[in-house]
Amino acid sequence: MGDTDLISQQEARDAVEAAHRASLSVAKLDQTRIDEICEAMAGAALAESARLGQLAHDETGFGKAEDKREKNRFAAEDVWTHFRGLKTVGVVSDKGSIVEIASPRGVVAAIIPSTNPTSTAIFKIIISIKSRNSIVLSPHPSAARCIAETARVMREAGVKHGLPGEAVICLANSTIEGTEALMKHKKTAVILATGGIGLVRAAYSSGKPAFGVGPGNVPVFIERTANVEKAVSDILTGTCFDNGTICASEQSVVVDAPISDEVRDQFKRQGGHFLSSSEADAVAKILLTPQRTLNAGIVGKSADYIANLAGVSIPPETRCLLADCGGVGRDFPWSIEKLSPTLAYFVVDGLEAGANRCEEILKFGGMGHTAGMHTQSRDAAVRYGQQMPASRVVINSPTTHGAIGLSTDLPPSMTLGCGSWGGNVTSDNVSPVNLMDIKRVAFESKPVNKRQSVQPQKAAAMIPDKPLPKREQIAAIVDGFLSRKLADLPKVQEASPQVAETASPVKTVIHELRPQSLTENGVKHEPVDFVSEGDVRAAVDKGVKIYITSKTIVTPAARDLGEEREVFAKV
Repeated sequence: MGDTDLISQQEARDAVEAAHRASLSVAKLDQTRIDEICEAMAGAALAESARLGQLAHDETGFGKAEDKREKNRFAAEDVWTHFRGLKTVGVVSDKGSIVEIASPRGVVAAIIPSTNPTSTAIFKIIISIKSRNSIVLSPHPSAARCIAETARVMREAGVKHGLPGEAVICLANSTIEGTEALMKHKKTAVILATGGIGLVRAAYSSGKPAFGVGPGNVPVFIERTANVEKAVSDILTGTCFDNGTICASEQSVVVDAPISDEVRDQFKRQGGHFLSSSEADAVAKILLTPQRTLNAGIVGKSADYIANLAGVSIPPETRCLLADCGGVGRDFPWSIEKLSPTLAYFVVDGLEAGANRCEEILKFGGMGHTAGMHTQSRDAAVRYGQQMPASRVVINSPTTHGAIGLSTDLPPSMTLGCGSWGGNVTSDNVSPVNLMDIKRVAFESKPVNKRQSVQPQKAAAMIPDKPLPKREQIAAIVDGFLSRKLADLPKVQEASPQVAETASPVKTVIHELRPQSLTENGVKHEPVDFVSEGDVRAAVDKGVKIYITSKTIVTPAARDLGEEREVFAKV
């Protein structure tokens, strides 16, 4: 391992420690202060959206600066506007028999991609702080500067309104080893992973709760009742937006046979260019690497750039390249996720055939992500949606904009879960809700003992006005009780020899229950008699051992966590 890797690992460890300290302070902020901080950060990002978009384009070479500005605006304005009123502090819901209380998770490890670097950073910072967490960002190396600048802009705005400075940290030395150290750190609470499938798998194998997202490869079906002109316009808008770098952008068009000629004509009218068979083959050779994976050199590039790279001549006004595709799979390069303004074109006959083809495309690559459809039949849309192995089925809208919630009523998000189809823990558009733990205070509503039942609405009266005794008080009561019992033992011995004989083993048992101490390196360690999960977590944070005997009472949760973290030492 090189020096750079070691430096990045140490930086990641230091960042998590610092962010964890900050998270303890953030967790104590009230709702008003949290919202003031997020309002300030979102406003700062919005004001800088154009500059940050230009920085992202200049550094990565992906997409279009003006489209990156719009993505930044969406992340800063639309996302914050949608979640501004969300309760994330204290009681967030009271339904009488169930009271829900929000609790932050702690340190969020956020992996930021190069395709949507600044907008993803804005989004993840806002949802992390809104849910009262701190965040450490690990930027893609090819977008490190623009991501660091985005974090700086938002952090400085937040600090002015009471945010601890270490609540938003961006790693300066980003390597695979550093990212792994970040994800696996014992004080990292949850991972937001956006990137390649290898990185997402690493997040899920880190042993921490992780929200990873998979590839898109979005198919869209134009059904025979569709408004063809609008359908084509929407598809071109989606796949050409930022040159296709959003994973929800259209990758393949599946067209109902009766309207295929009309669809072709509309694509040509609106800037689509159909390649000949030989031209399509030439472009196919640069879509993939020799290992038959997507060529990163064409990601986020314009149709003109890709055509020139393949040695193909196209009209100057061309927005998107299209190629007739004979099938789906490894032998058909156009059927993969291309993340560029390039579309595979299929013709089918009928709703069933169209849905089958779209399902095939998703199964080849893109399971669980997004599918689209253009139709004037609500029934057809629902039937299509029932068949798709996709978390989002966008109807009559660009899938790029619809999936992230810009043109639909889906929660606005730059992190789109793919559900169990894509090996993800959620099919949600990830939001602050996913970064909170919800505690539920549940009052009895279905009494077990009918005669002693208490009505749910009166259950609150059961809560004592006086605080419950502390652990030390309980221990004192127990010790006093045992002392009185021991004091009675000699009297029992004097009363009868037989009783005395039966009493002596009791003395022995009591003697055996007294814990023995352990001396290590001159330090005497006394065992404890009871261990809770909180005791284990405190020991982990302090880096110390908990000394127990075979008689120590250890709660199940404490035992599981303690054995996992190896904090127990037996006396």
